[in-house]
Amino acid sequence: MTSTVEVRLADGRAYPVIVGAGARTSLAGVLPAGTRRVALVSQDGITFPVDPGCEHRGFAIGAGEEAKTLATVEALCRGFAAWGLTRRDCVVAVGGGVVTDTAGFAAACYHRGVPVVHVATTLLGMVDAAIGGKTGVNLPEGKNLVGAFWQPAAVICDLDALISLPERERRSGYGEMAKYAFLGAPTLTDLELEGAVAACVRLKGDVVAGDERESVGHGAPNQRALLNYGHTLAHALEVDGAFGLRHGEAVAIGLVFAARLAERLGRIGPDRVAEHRRVVASYGLATDLPAGHDLARLLGLMARDKKAVDGLTFILDGPHGCEVVAGVDPDVVGEVLAGG
Repeated sequence: MTSTVEVRLADGRAYPVIVGAGARTSLAGVLPAGTRRVALVSQDGITFPVDPGCEHRGFAIGAGEEAKTLATVEALCRGFAAWGLTRRDCVVAVGGGVVTDTAGFAAACYHRGVPVVHVATTLLGMVDAAIGGKTGVNLPEGKNLVGAFWQPAAVICDLDALISLPERERRSGYGEMAKYAFLGAPTLTDLELEGAVAACVRLKGDVVAGDERESVGHGAPNQRALLNYGHTLAHALEVDGAFGLRHGEAVAIGLVFAARLAERLGRIGPDRVAEHRRVVASYGLATDLPAGHDLARLLGLMARDKKAVDGLTFILDGPHGCEVVAGVDPDVVGEVLAGG
């Protein structure tokens, strides 16, 4: 049994997100009409079988964040061209966030845009990475600094893919689910997995519908930027690479740090900080920075964050909920970082 959440965009476009055990059997039915061939993009080691119901060929990318590069996008596009992929065809990304981010960007670039469908095989991909049309790759200078907004034609979240998911990868997904708890999602821990995933998808879809292209700095309400709650420090920790953190693990630490920073700026009180710690810890995730972090390096990396259009910029909790806060004093950020 599956459930479908419609992601509706401001100009009338919409696409389905199908959630549930066995959802992958819906793949052929959600391909764009007239699709002749499908480029299946995945990683070595991902053995989740899908059948697009038409001619298809597999294209493998490397494992881990190291694969999210412009070189990988070039290799994919050259592979598509050699096979003769056209705009009447479709890219299907099968995997976690690395695959959907990279394959989605390649689809956005190739022939200036071919359709893409995401088949998420990780909890993190299901509740976040595969939803909303953000695609991109990393540079040595920062995470996701090159990319495009390219909405998928559909997203499939087959819960059967999570049966063999390593526990650490599952916890990484919980890091993003913890974020949604502070953005207005229901009490996710009270829901069955299908309901929890669907609730996260529904919340993200609503936010994306109101601000599809994350219009921070352009006079828009910046609603989509709120989905980056906890991510300013998280991305810095990931780029630093010294601690080997999964994305959701870094987000969990970033959520608690953001709460502590908000408290330091007088936006929230200690009870709200304690609530952040409680929610994050309830998912079995660490709440504090790893020992031995390089404070100066983390500050430098956070200054390169995509939201940093006017000095250090964070999503911070406050009396009216989470908001984009620009121009945060680096000395104050450093003091909070130094506190652990």
